Amino acid sequence: MKMTRCKSGFMAIIAAAGMLAGCAANQSPGAQSELPTSSDQTDIQKRAQIRLQLAVGYYQQGQMNVALDELKQALQVDPDFADAYSVRALVYMDMGEARLAEDNFLRAIKLAPNNPDLSNNYGWFLCQDGRASQSIAYFESTLKNRAYQSPAKALNNAGVCSLKLKDAVAAERYFTRAFQYDPGNLETNANLAKVYMGRGDHQQARFYIGRVTKADKLSADVLWTAIKVERKLGDRATETSLVTQLRRRYPNSQEFASYLRGAFDE
Repeated sequence: MKMTRCKSGFMAIIAAAGMLAGCAANQSPGAQSELPTSSDQTDIQKRAQIRLQLAVGYYQQGQMNVALDELKQALQVDPDFADAYSVRALVYMDMGEARLAEDNFLRAIKLAPNNPDLSNNYGWFLCQDGRASQSIAYFESTLKNRAYQSPAKALNNAGVCSLKLKDAVAAERYFTRAFQYDPGNLETNANLAKVYMGRGDHQQARFYIGRVTKADKLSADVLWTAIKVERKLGDRATETSLVTQLRRRYPNSQEFASYLRGAFDE
């Protein structure tokens, strides 16, 4: 099964890339007068981190097999490197290897149970794997972790998965909180537009989708949402302009096919 790449939380793992992996574990109980830094890493941890960073680079370039090989070498150097298992889970997830992805997520969580990025990413995996009802607990766990620095990501993920569960009330609550943290997030604005469209509040939907359509590059999904909003509000000129963009940019998309068959209420 092809799964959606876990964008939310992935950049946080890249940024960390094992920078402090194992450092806290190596401190004595009384050594709490300073935070661990990269200089506290052992030679083994530094070697594993280099392999991880190489793997991330190859993954971003779409060279999955090479990325997996680098991750294998990182884990040969440090078998308890949680970030390496986490990134390998993301690679497998993008490759559609759900079982292998889950095995690596669970191994990473076992090694680093308090890592909020892992909770967020595993929650997204569960949601994409048809287990949205199980995913919410992981997003909530992420949000309760004070070390988590990107709450808008987990909130947006929770909102998307709530929509899959047909819980529009919870979805609106999550998306609204995400908006409060990051009003400029295009994904959050687009998701709020969908919530209000579903409720029949087309003016509110227009407000949020209008914030998205100001961006330079619009996805087929955003254009289709905007088309439906303008059609409901009777603005044919704006609707025609948006349809022209959808036809020109995404002529083979599912969204344009929906437009051609007049599926405005699906």
